[in-house]
Amino acid sequence: MRSRWIQLLLGLVCMVVISSPQYVWTLFTPPLMTTLQATLAQIQITFSILIVIQTFLAPCQGLLVDRFGPRALLSVGGALTGLSWVLAARTTTLTGLYLTYGLFGGIGTGIVYVGVIGHMVQWFPDRRGFATGVVAAGYGMGALLTTFPIAELLKESGYQQALVRYGWIFVAVGVLAAQGLRAANPKFQIPNPKSQSGSRFPAPGSRHTRGADLSRSANDFRPTEMLRTPIFWLMFVMMTMMSTAGLMVTSQMAAFTRDFGMANAVVFGLPLLPLALSVDRVMNGVTRPFFGWLSDRIGRENTMVIAFSLEGTAMTLWLLTRSHPALFVIMSGVVLFGWGEIFSLFPSTLTDTYGTKYATTNYGFLYMAQGIGSVLGGPVAALLHDAYGSWMPVFAIIIAMNFATALLAGLMLKPMRRRWLIAAAISGAGAARAIPAR
Repeated sequence: MRSRWIQLLLGLVCMVVISSPQYVWTLFTPPLMTTLQATLAQIQITFSILIVIQTFLAPCQGLLVDRFGPRALLSVGGALTGLSWVLAARTTTLTGLYLTYGLFGGIGTGIVYVGVIGHMVQWFPDRRGFATGVVAAGYGMGALLTTFPIAELLKESGYQQALVRYGWIFVAVGVLAAQGLRAANPKFQIPNPKSQSGSRFPAPGSRHTRGADLSRSANDFRPTEMLRTPIFWLMFVMMTMMSTAGLMVTSQMAAFTRDFGMANAVVFGLPLLPLALSVDRVMNGVTRPFFGWLSDRIGRENTMVIAFSLEGTAMTLWLLTRSHPALFVIMSGVVLFGWGEIFSLFPSTLTDTYGTKYATTNYGFLYMAQGIGSVLGGPVAALLHDAYGSWMPVFAIIIAMNFATALLAGLMLKPMRRRWLIAAAISGAGAARAIPAR
């Protein structure tokens, strides 16, 4: 249906609008530290507030989107996102920065993010991994459009002018794109071909209970039911660890680039930091539909093992090549390629397991893990750096988290979901609700 591809395009535009508050934040940290006479850890609290509010309010925002529809709520979210920058430009205190860029920005971006992801899993039951990956790519890649222009504007006119100019652009584009969004009508959706064999699950022991065919749901589980299952909490822990890794990189890039002696380095005739951030945005965007597409074919958990191991390996090589500017830029992109896919893999896996009816609200609860990760990867990582005078302990912990999460995906999540889905295939949703899924 052509209409669902239009919805995908509009959702992608909405995600692009809310990308910059997170992914160009690191460009604002040096001038904000100077203007507000604050430490890095104090400034990074703003970043944590942005992500914590974005994620911890997600269940409520998901309920509102389900209740009032995507057009109204995402219009509000797009407007708040842009206004948070406009107001932040006028603040002269840390408290004001926390309230504007952090609080208002978190509310706005959270409404849009969880709303668009929930919108896509309902419109694309047959290509869930791919669709969520595409719109998540907009979030990961969208700041590519603003990184170099904002970096130049910061040098020419200061951060206040950058915040005001781009804040109003975000308001205009975000509200306009939201006007075309429409709630999915089940009567006109393309059904998932993986559930067309009479029952929604294959016979246990058949080839369809392996690989990508684990991607099925017995029924639509309410959030209260989902929260009582060990599978959800395992996924929550995994997403927390992976979020910590990626958010440490995106929030601290300017800081550890400076500590590694490359703040003024030039690569291919371009300043290193904006170039690295631009490469990161491309890779952080490409990874989401790519690994989403791959997970539709080889299975969610198998894809997680590959992607999370890739990030751990890339992070290690990145650290070892940190004194080479060109390699630093290249490896930063590989690291983000191994991280950004969590925003397609986790919502797809969750919806596969717990159904589509409450998908937006259910993902809102899982998305709260991103908020915890922002605290660990933002101010906590900065404090750890200050305590040791080095980024090495921070990198060591992050690398360990990557490999630990890959092991959890293959050795725990995969067999737990297999038992859950086979039980549902045999006896229906009631059996899945009853089993402990250990």
